[in-house]
Amino acid sequence: MPIEIRPIQTLDDFVQVEDVQREIWSDSETQIVPRHLINVTAHSGGAVIGAFDGERLIGFVYSFIGTDEHEPRRPAMAHLKHCSHMLAVLPEYRGHDLGLKLKLAQRDFVNKQGIRLVTWTFDPLESRNAHLNIGRLGAIVTTYANDAYGEMVDGLNAGLPSDRLEAEWWITSPRVRERLEGGRAALNLVAYLQAGAPIVNASTTAPDDGLPRPPETLTQPTGMFALVEVPRDFQSLKAYDGVLARDWRFNVREAFCSLFEGGYMVTDFFAEEHGGRLRSFYGLAPRDVPREG
Repeated sequence: MPIEIRPIQTLDDFVQVEDVQREIWSDSETQIVPRHLINVTAHSGGAVIGAFDGERLIGFVYSFIGTDEHEPRRPAMAHLKHCSHMLAVLPEYRGHDLGLKLKLAQRDFVNKQGIRLVTWTFDPLESRNAHLNIGRLGAIVTTYANDAYGEMVDGLNAGLPSDRLEAEWWITSPRVRERLEGGRAALNLVAYLQAGAPIVNASTTAPDDGLPRPPETLTQPTGMFALVEVPRDFQSLKAYDGVLARDWRFNVREAFCSLFEGGYMVTDFFAEEHGGRLRSFYGLAPRDVPREG
């Protein structure tokens, strides 16, 4: 049976949204958005959209209307945005572009409301999320939040500060349209290196475990572009070596905070072979273009 993407509207489906959350963000009931709040959001202009296998909910995206204050000169209505709080797909259904399809359905929903911006936060160390948010959807990032949610005790986040990047998805911009239609692919590693972009935190590996390790000091960029490296599989690295995971958290925090303060923004994300290893990189460029671009 084909997977159906549609709005979530019934009480039974709201219960299923709770169930999916419990399966993904295990060990922490406090992280669960309750069904009554999901219900109110769905009937008050929010986007609550599900992926269904038959009658079973296997994934969802959840967002609500908020305001954006980055550009105070914009007209009042132009301050409206959607705050995308959750995107989830059950593990056994991943790898089939359901996350992308849910975000595209969210884009259609928000566009019909006349709203142009969707924002959400994500862990900068999670390569899978960065690939979708930046590489495929065409979001940009200009903001890093230290310990954005305080202590989190669910299985994915426990043990580390809850640092987050804030994605800005300008859904009607030429950049996003071209990225979604395949007309503007992410630049590759060769293009960045040829343009003089340093890997500001190039990793090394130890012979005992082969895990990537961040450097003690950062390389400061002197030109227009820069690269920030993150582990390919952060959850596996964290499970094996919690101390190393913490080192990566603070290394990447320092790198992004320094680059954003220096006028850069994230525009690309990709994974490529480099130095005999498959590695993941954020690409950064000058923040001297309109945010909508």
